[in-house]
Amino acid sequence: MNYLLRLFAAHAALGRLLDHLRSLALLGTRFYVGWQFWKSGWLKVTAWSSTLELFRSEYHVPLLPPPVAAVTGAGGELLFPTLLFLGLFSRVGALGGFFVNAMAVISYRQVLLAEGSEAALGQHILWGFMFLILAVFGPGRVTWFEGRLAARCRPLVPALGAVAGVR
Repeated sequence: MNYLLRLFAAHAALGRLLDHLRSLALLGTRFYVGWQFWKSGWLKVTAWSSTLELFRSEYHVPLLPPPVAAVTGAGGELLFPTLLFLGLFSRVGALGGFFVNAMAVISYRQVLLAEGSEAALGQHILWGFMFLILAVFGPGRVTWFEGRLAARCRPLVPALGAVAGVR
């Protein structure tokens, strides 16, 4: 029994140690997944004629004409990672990145779901999970703007709840 208590105590100590690394891990996740999408968006913008041709011939975005899909795709790949980099509206950036990633898989499914493309699809699945982790757990403590702005908004939340009748 004493051995089991020591084992649980060691496990709890390990958990406390790893808790100190949470914000660093979330920061690394924000920058890694954001960089992947920002590079793609930048490439789309710098080679716009090629981007338009790809959206006309390769990427089959449902419900959107190719020029609109190209603008929204490139815009999302630049905007949402920037939010993650800055730590500003990071959960919005993570959810937006998740949906841009999902739309990439849907619109390029003829390649990503084909036999032999398992690694490429695996990358998109990994990025999707990274975005979900950031959306669920937030950006961590290392942010440039979000922490300060959230601290200023906290006094407003109870006041807004009282106005709305929520307790």
